Amino acid sequence: MKYIGTLRGLCLPVTAATLLLAGCAPATPPLYQWTGYQPGVYDYLKGQKSPQEQIDALEKSLQEIRAKGNKTPPGFHAQLGLLYANVGNDTQAMQEFDAEKNLFPESTTYMDFLMKKPKQQ
Repeated sequence: MKYIGTLRGLCLPVTAATLLLAGCAPATPPLYQWTGYQPGVYDYLKGQKSPQEQIDALEKSLQEIRAKGNKTPPGFHAQLGLLYANVGNDTQAMQEFDAEKNLFPESTTYMDFLMKKPKQQ
């Protein structure tokens, strides 16, 4: 019976120490850097900025992400490609679609669809 009392007496300090040390653990850094991407998509959907302004904002975000050594999130290059296609820069659009496919192979079907889509008149 004395042994069980000793175990109970150790549980509280061990639990407290575990919680304290867990609070000191370094935070896991995010997998992707979302800088500018979400506001860019929002601007696109609102239609309050021209496609070229949106391209400029996303290109600036891309430079910041790369300068920090981080990764772009899924959809970033696809969005940029759609904007380039919207302004008639098909070469750059195809490069962005290819980048999206290479970074996120699960997007291949959609990127292939966008790359085959005929130009709208």
